[in-house]
Amino acid sequence: MADIKGILFDKDGTLVDFNATWLGIADFMAMDAAEGDRWKADRLLAAAGFDFVTKRFKPDSIFASGSNMDVVELWFPRLSDEDQMLAVARFNEITSVQGSSMAVALPGIIESLRALHKRSFRLGVATNDSTSGAEKTLATLGVAQLFDAAYGYDAVANPKPAPDTIVAFCDLTGLKPSEIAMVGDNRHDLEMARAGFGLATAS
Repeated sequence: MADIKGILFDKDGTLVDFNATWLGIADFMAMDAAEGDRWKADRLLAAAGFDFVTKRFKPDSIFASGSNMDVVELWFPRLSDEDQMLAVARFNEITSVQGSSMAVALPGIIESLRALHKRSFRLGVATNDSTSGAEKTLATLGVAQLFDAAYGYDAVANPKPAPDTIVAFCDLTGLKPSEIAMVGDNRHDLEMARAGFGLATAS
């Protein structure tokens, strides 16, 4: 880590406790999509990776690692392009407002972020949530001032696992990809780090 000067963090599962933050929101989204039909909503949740035995989402599931566009494409495969974008906008609104206001930080993460910032590391967020949702989450956690930028799936042409976010962070900070570590909890984070020649770090 001697040559590392910048760190990109995944958001859900790395900065915030994914299940504590998102279970209620996911259920709300599924019920919204199912128009109040509990049975249909449960089928949508299962398709998105929810395990009804453990009451948790699988780590590399669509809901845990995908974007709202991915969820819409899974839940509404026959929508027109126009209606698809309306559904994405609806889910962006839900996740941006509820996801940020209900964010539960993982134990010790706030102190760790402050320590890294004090040591002059350049910090960023790379998430498949919306950029607005990521920025609001950082504000809710009280750490927005520690970060140079937050990149959602809508901030770059190609979101994770493509390397676009690493390129954008390099452009912003002036750092080389080899000077950046990616800290995350799922396969998309590892794949993005490899694609962007960054250092992959498991959380």
